[in-house]
Amino acid sequence: MKKNSSMTAHAILTLVWIVVALYLALIYTPNEANQGNVYRIMYLHVPTAWVALLAYFVIFLGSVGYLWKRSESADALALASGEVGFVFCSSVLITGPLWAKPIWGVWWAWDPRLTLTFVLWLLFVAYLLVRSFFINPGRAALLSAVVGIIGFVDVPIDYMSIRWWRTQHPQPVIMGGPDSGLPPKMLLALLVSIGAFMCLYFLLLRQGIALIRLRRETARLRRELAMG
Repeated sequence: MKKNSSMTAHAILTLVWIVVALYLALIYTPNEANQGNVYRIMYLHVPTAWVALLAYFVIFLGSVGYLWKRSESADALALASGEVGFVFCSSVLITGPLWAKPIWGVWWAWDPRLTLTFVLWLLFVAYLLVRSFFINPGRAALLSAVVGIIGFVDVPIDYMSIRWWRTQHPQPVIMGGPDSGLPPKMLLALLVSIGAFMCLYFLLLRQGIALIRLRRETARLRRELAMG
């Protein structure tokens, strides 16, 4: 009962946070001087990108935990983060072209960050495919953990790409140096949006872990019944 109450409270907090973020993004903030209303896609695109990077970092942590101690909890954490992170990373790849077309005149540009985010999406796909390819749960967990750890190298490169290479993106709006940044209202809306999506991610992560445990317990009971 206590766990259900905690999940409900988390869900309510997430809903309220998202509503506040929507108000700030769509009503509170002014139009951008050069992009007009189109720039508001940023309040969806940037937070989902941050969460996608966070999700793969959690995969990395869970994978290390599984290889180190063969912890089923760590494996469940990594798998749930992979499933949720795939959705957020897909959102990045959808909103990116929607933002790029009216600004750059093309749906897709081989910008380093966009390309590295596409690579990250492929890593999510590879991780989930490995999980589903092997019938043996232990082997699937082991090989997917290896993929999760090796693939993590893309995350810091993706994050630092704007700083390391000349890209079509502007300078980072957070921790980007003295010449970067947003006006206060826009920055507030962006930070609240990032917080809302992170809260949503952790809610979905908790639910995903609970579902994975339920699936595993169901599979265990079926094996016991089959053995008589």
